[in-house]
Formats: sequence, structure tokens, C-alpha cells
Amino acid sequence: MSVVVINAVTVPAERRAEFEQRFAARAGQVSHADGFEAFELLRPRDGDRYLVYTRWHSREDFDRWMASSQFAAGHRQHRESGPVSRQSEVWELDVLESEYGPAR
Repeated sequence: MSVVVINAVTVPAERRAEFEQRFAARAGQVSHADGFEAFELLRPRDGDRYLVYTRWHSREDFDRWMASSQFAAGHRQHRESGPVSRQSEVWELDVLESEYGPAR
């Protein structure tokens, strides 16, 4: 059963562009991790809470990614320049059902 991990990140309006640029700068880094299935960065239409959605084959695969040097490298700017967010909350969910539309 797949696992979804969502990081709900509160970003002030004046830091949104920087937040999005940080993700764009590390695009593709997670896609080669064992067990990785999907990633989406979701921008709020209203409010200030972004959702960082990742889907993994197992919780163990996610844990290995979190402990990897690739994860550390992708979050280096956070440690060096400080966070752009005010708050972060992580949600973990098991995937019970999935349905996808036709590929376009």
C-alpha cells in the first residue's frame, strides 16, 4: 500500500516567490529515490498554506529519503538562509484507493 506524506507549509505573502524558487531549483532531485511515486507542490488560491505532496511505495522508502544526502542537499538553503515559512505541519496517510484520468 502506498503512503502519502503532505507537508502543509505556511508561507507569508512576501516570501512566496522565494519559496517557489527554492522548489524549482531542486526539481527532479526526489524522482530518483527508491520507492518514490509522485510529487506535487500545491499553491493556495486563498490563504497562505502551501501543500507539498509526495507519494511513496512505503513509509520505509520515505524514511530513507529523509535520511539521504540528496534530501540534505536539497534543504541546504533552508539551513543556510533560514526558512521562508512561518509554520510547517506534516500529515501521513495510507492510500486506500486511486483513480486517474487518461494520459494527455
